[in-house]
Amino acid sequence: MIIAIDGPAGAGKSTISQRLAARLGFVRLDTGALYRAVGLAATRAQIAADDESGLHSLVAELALRFDAEGRIWLGEEDVSEAIRTPAMSAAASRYAAAPAVRAGLLDLQRRLARQADSILDGRDIGTVVCPDADVKIFLTASVAERARRRHAELAAKGPAPSLQEVAADIEARDKADRERPIAPLRQADDAVVVDATSLSIDEVVARCAALVDAAR
Repeated sequence: MIIAIDGPAGAGKSTISQRLAARLGFVRLDTGALYRAVGLAATRAQIAADDESGLHSLVAELALRFDAEGRIWLGEEDVSEAIRTPAMSAAASRYAAAPAVRAGLLDLQRRLARQADSILDGRDIGTVVCPDADVKIFLTASVAERARRRHAELAAKGPAPSLQEVAADIEARDKADRERPIAPLRQADDAVVVDATSLSIDEVVARCAALVDAAR
């Protein structure tokens, strides 16, 4: 069984996917982490987001994998924390728009999804990666609430940009994700919208679990 969870930045896809996978006994595939890892590798290699040839070679040679704890490795380096900075969030959005990156990671995502009962979260899971997913969820929340959550998360780790700056960054990323020419962020026609603006994490997980149970 495959569950696709799409939605804008900061809606809580990672947290909900992790909790839902644990509740259902599914494998959670963090597709966003794959794009962040590519963004990290490309930034380090100083490859521009419009350098299709360079990105094609980079992706073809990358050794990306998840371990049993869900951490992502780039070769022998655990990059789980390095890919979670605001800079890498922006880089992921830029590089995800490159056809060479999307094509290179598409087959990998599909292969991983077919290996077990899986939950995949991202921007285009239900529309492009797994259009035949058994359950499609579009998880969203208001910009103000997403900014509040993101700001609190960053502040807990140290000095953080202002709430207004975080909100502006989220709005810019939403625009970039929706307007990119390749696999833009959009709700699949058969996806169920779950608005998490005023819901707790447990309430969102319960709603998503109910959708899965109904599809079984």
